[in-house]
Amino acid sequence: MRNYRYIARDTRGVRREGFTQAISSNDVLGWLRDQGCTPISVNEITVSSEMARTKSHRGRIKSADLAALSWQLTTMLEGGIPLITALDTTAEDIEQVGLRKVLEDISSKIKRGTPFSECAAEYPRVFNDLCCALILAGETSGNLAAALRKLAEYFENRDKIIKKVKGAVAYPIFVFGFIVLIVIFIMAFIIPRFRIIFKQIGGNLPAFTRGFMAFYDTVRFNLHYISGGVILFVIALILFNKTKTGHYLFSRLVLRIPLFGKLFQQLFLVTFCRTMATLLAAGVSVLEVLDILAGLSGNDVIKAAVVRTKQQIVEGLNISLSVAASGFFPNMVVKMIQVGEESGSMPMVLERTADHYERKIEAMITAMMALLEPVMIITVGAIVLVVVLALYLPIFTMSDMAK
Repeated sequence: MRNYRYIARDTRGVRREGFTQAISSNDVLGWLRDQGCTPISVNEITVSSEMARTKSHRGRIKSADLAALSWQLTTMLEGGIPLITALDTTAEDIEQVGLRKVLEDISSKIKRGTPFSECAAEYPRVFNDLCCALILAGETSGNLAAALRKLAEYFENRDKIIKKVKGAVAYPIFVFGFIVLIVIFIMAFIIPRFRIIFKQIGGNLPAFTRGFMAFYDTVRFNLHYISGGVILFVIALILFNKTKTGHYLFSRLVLRIPLFGKLFQQLFLVTFCRTMATLLAAGVSVLEVLDILAGLSGNDVIKAAVVRTKQQIVEGLNISLSVAASGFFPNMVVKMIQVGEESGSMPMVLERTADHYERKIEAMITAMMALLEPVMIITVGAIVLVVVLALYLPIFTMSDMAK
């Protein structure tokens, strides 16, 4: 079966378009005529091209979509429904076009005898290494429903913590943007009107006002140079970040940003503990888990720490000593992994460690919000105070200026 995109008009002349599967384009044409439609075009498509079209028009496939998919498949498999039927039924209910086409293609491949894990691995933009490892572990153990349940819980927990971090980052960005808008409004509408008033009053302006107006004139008459310089600087940073050295330096810089660097580090610790717990509980080996974790992080410093941990394990050290030797993970993680090794309950211990760091992240976000609010208020107040003093000081000293 091949995938086709068709465009046709029905008996009323209404344009209809969509997707269907058939052996050949002639079958699609015949099917359209049976529906009473006049075919306009029938083009064969591939999932990769459809994914590209979907990405440009409807956005990328989010982890929330994968969590919903995993839960739906889990529920149907636990209810005794075959995998192929579950995939076909789920595909009919999914609104995300790209994901629906992927599921339809996977279903057709499974019908031809290809294992689910191999089919999923053909779509790395949808199913990453963690998904493929869990699906393979579920197939190997004969309990795919349990593996998909773990996958759904993993996506839900990750989304929950990522939303909290995004909220913490979005607040200062919003306030900073608000400050920029205030400054633009003042420079574009307020200061020019006061300049006219100053000319009408005459006399010598106070030194503070003269300095402020000189700064305003500098920015106003050199705005194109300043804007161009900022744009070139940003482009240079982006290009430098694409180099190996630049990306590593930026990775270190991100982890050293006050407040946010600690937040990002603890966010990875949650991902590290949660992912390792999920995969180990599913029967994936430790070395495979570390390979997957190294691929999940885009930070070179964190990735290097995970790679060093794997190398230490390959050389014969146990997991806790290898994690400690990497030099990145805090003592809390090392001690908990050691307890898990000694007790033989590594997944459970790592889950509790992830819960602990999630609570720390929530407390840190609350403290950051409490700290940032007065800082932002003071910043806005300081800007307004400087402008008010500079613009109204000549009016307050009008009598001296008249003399």
